[in-house]
Amino acid sequence: MKWKLNGRYIFSIVLVVILVVFVNIFIIFALLIAQSVFNIPLFQGNETSPELFTRQFQDKINIVNNHVTISKSGKKALIEENAWIQVLDEHGKVIYNYRTPKGIKKNYTPSEIVQTYKYKEVNADTTVFVGGKKEKSINYSYFIGIENPSLNRYFISYDNRNIYQVVKVVGIVFIIDIFIALLIGYFFSKRLTQPLQTLINGIKRLANKDYAVNYEPKGVYKDVFHNVNFLSDQLTANEKERKKLEIMREDWIGNISHDIKTPLASIQGYAELIKDQDYHFSIEEIREYAGIIEQKSLYIKEVIEDLNLTTRLKNKALSLNKKTVNIVAFLRNIVIDILNDPKYSNRNIVFHANQEQIPVAIDEILFRRAINNLIYNAIVHNDENVQIDVMIEKKERTHLTIKDNGKGIERKELDKIFDRYYRGTNTGDAHKGSGLGMAIAKDIIQEHKGELTISSEIGHGTTIDINFEDPS
Repeated sequence: MKWKLNGRYIFSIVLVVILVVFVNIFIIFALLIAQSVFNIPLFQGNETSPELFTRQFQDKINIVNNHVTISKSGKKALIEENAWIQVLDEHGKVIYNYRTPKGIKKNYTPSEIVQTYKYKEVNADTTVFVGGKKEKSINYSYFIGIENPSLNRYFISYDNRNIYQVVKVVGIVFIIDIFIALLIGYFFSKRLTQPLQTLINGIKRLANKDYAVNYEPKGVYKDVFHNVNFLSDQLTANEKERKKLEIMREDWIGNISHDIKTPLASIQGYAELIKDQDYHFSIEEIREYAGIIEQKSLYIKEVIEDLNLTTRLKNKALSLNKKTVNIVAFLRNIVIDILNDPKYSNRNIVFHANQEQIPVAIDEILFRRAINNLIYNAIVHNDENVQIDVMIEKKERTHLTIKDNGKGIERKELDKIFDRYYRGTNTGDAHKGSGLGMAIAKDIIQEHKGELTISSEIGHGTTIDINFEDPS
């Protein structure tokens, strides 16, 4: 994998270098051809080139019976170009001058004409261009000298063998450039792909559930290293939580299986007794056995309902049927109903309210279930003489408190009390429960956009505080 990354990076660099070189060469040749064919001044300004100016100037020369004149526009153009003109007949004799410098020749031999065109024979600032005009089968020539120190013309002679040698040298230089690009690409790719390879290995470890991944965030991939470390920490925490919940779930399944098996055995046993024809029970005995069967059946039903409710709450599949109620009267009725239960009639539950009307939007069935679970939790985890205070008051938000002065909860249990499948270690035998009651209560409060917090001190009791929103 490492060499694949390096190879691809190096290949990319060399390919880019080659493409850039070839594209530049192609563009230069294309521009040169365009300038030559279409006479487009791509490598100069918008002004007419001296060669074109010289060729087109023949239209401004008028020759009648070997008498030469220049049009006004021609003279104006010569002045604007800071140029002069000499018109020669077929024998090289000057038959017309305009703006020519002093001391310039009046007759030219063919070799002198060539010499004048190829080299600067007038002065260092003047470049001479040659044009021609045919009039009645007579060929006339003319020199146009343009005085411009920025204007130059050079003639190059070359040998094809020399061109081949140049191409060979350029090829060698090109190969050397590619080699240099390979070296640079190798060192850069090593610097860039080495940490990338480390990241890939780290991600592979995470994929294989090896979460002990931690790198020092540095270099180009500093942020990536930081995010990989963060992901590793998150996965480690999730794995610990998963294992904890798995252990709790297995323990809970074992406990629930045992708890359901016991009442089922009772139901089965009493049903078999009643059915057996060898026994003759009185009406009172049959009613007693039926009551036990009903009690055990209700317990099993409670466990199944808890399982169904907690699953729906966890998966956000429960729709609340909210309506605005007076929470004071609602809580007072819950406390009265619990005290009217013969099992808890001797319990000390005190209700407090700082006003008689506090409207809150709730789902009455679910909210009653949550408050019952919280109060029953205070009952079953404490002695019979415990005092439980249920307080409701209106401040900035509606504040509900369920407080007891009982045994309290140890810190290690306090962190787990709202976890699913957790059952306290000091739950009474009379009410073992499903281990889902507190989790269900918290989920219901949260579904009502409420906040639930718990605090406890060993020997001094437990306090549960609930804040919830006003009705919208």
